[in-house]
Amino acid sequence: MESTIAAAVRLQYQPVAILWTDEKPEAALQFKEGKWGCVMWMLAAAARGKTVVFDRKTYGCWGGGVGLGFGNTYVKFPGGLECFFHFLSSGNEEWERGRRIGKKIGGFVQGELLDDFTHGERYIKSPDLVKEYLASMPMIDIPAAYVVFKPLDRVAIVKETPVVVVFLVNPDQLSALVVLANYAREGNEHVAIPFSAGCQTIGILAYREARAEKQRAIIGLTDLSARKYLRKLGKDLMTFTVPFKMFQEMEANVEGSFLRRETWKTLLAEDSK
Repeated sequence: MESTIAAAVRLQYQPVAILWTDEKPEAALQFKEGKWGCVMWMLAAAARGKTVVFDRKTYGCWGGGVGLGFGNTYVKFPGGLECFFHFLSSGNEEWERGRRIGKKIGGFVQGELLDDFTHGERYIKSPDLVKEYLASMPMIDIPAAYVVFKPLDRVAIVKETPVVVVFLVNPDQLSALVVLANYAREGNEHVAIPFSAGCQTIGILAYREARAEKQRAIIGLTDLSARKYLRKLGKDLMTFTVPFKMFQEMEANVEGSFLRRETWKTLLAEDSK
């Protein structure tokens, strides 16, 4: 499926369709079972033309399992949920059980991950606030065996229906998609920027919008760790994830919109210099 939006905003990378399926695509990239990896690396691979697949044994990391829709995989974090609450906030060196777990895992967890386990990522102020944050997340165990990331131009709409579509965009392109998301709708709050991991803004938070009566797009890559991992793609990129039904609505609204007018054409011309 070719995207009119992608052409109109001159995307550098192909939009990525996220699909749920019980059929594993052939020759797809996949993390090895038990090996750590970032889901956002796989998003980058799909944006560059690869097909990627995940299942309940190959989601890369605990947050990635949650983000993809494989249930609450944080329970598998070293030391369980309590250690994760401290990991995301103030660190595990501040309490006895956390220190014991840190010593136990120190033999096979090294570098930045061990440092963050010990001292905390400090993305949320306290363990109690992390607990409340997780309670508010729309975790889901999807009714399919696999989650697939695929370049949109390789999706056969007659056979496949994406759950959501992800755009990797620069500031001008992001601005254009925000305008387009609101272009044919009443009100002006049809795009949200929630705080969450990069994989969760393209996954479960966008999945929730796909189930909603009034769908919204989700802006992501405000996750500092994910921004670090995707630096080679371009330091000014954000994700803009749209439920497929809303994507189709936006596609139909390109013609006759601001994307064919002089202000947008001027911005495109400046980018090409």
